[in-house]
Amino acid sequence: MLNTVTERYEAFFKQKNVVTDFLAVLEEKTGVKKQYTATGAVSIVALYLLFGYGASLLCNLIGFAYPAYASIKAIESNNKEDDTKWLTYWVVYGLFSVAEFFSDIFLFWFPFYYAGKVRCFGELYVKVKRLFEHKNSKKFTGAGFTKFLRKMLRHFLVKFQDACMNVPTCTS
Repeated sequence: MLNTVTERYEAFFKQKNVVTDFLAVLEEKTGVKKQYTATGAVSIVALYLLFGYGASLLCNLIGFAYPAYASIKAIESNNKEDDTKWLTYWVVYGLFSVAEFFSDIFLFWFPFYYAGKVRCFGELYVKVKRLFEHKNSKKFTGAGFTKFLRKMLRHFLVKFQDACMNVPTCTS
């Protein structure tokens, strides 16, 4: 298992994206390998999530910043599938936020709650990514996630669609 984590870690640095470009610039300016910089940054964030004051803000920024960036890029592209991918993320994020609103007073007292919440956001990133990149693959693991969205959530929303669309407005 450690070998697969190490392989994925090394493969990440070989990819071309915003993060690896930024790490390459830092490596060029400081002379510190980008693997060390990334490991240090992740360690600091993890420790802050575990023990820092204001971990809630950092946790919500992690769950919001990259998806917001990716959503804007998806809207600007001509591909409809990436729009659907990030809309799916925001629906689940919204459900999580509403549920957390009512349970936060209790969950706050659990040790390492915010670290667990960030892990859930990470799992959500991965599930949404797999949902659209590996639809026809036999190894697809997001089937339960898809069933939940299509059956449970859609059924609930369609049931109350007429009530939501017939809300009186003040612009008459």
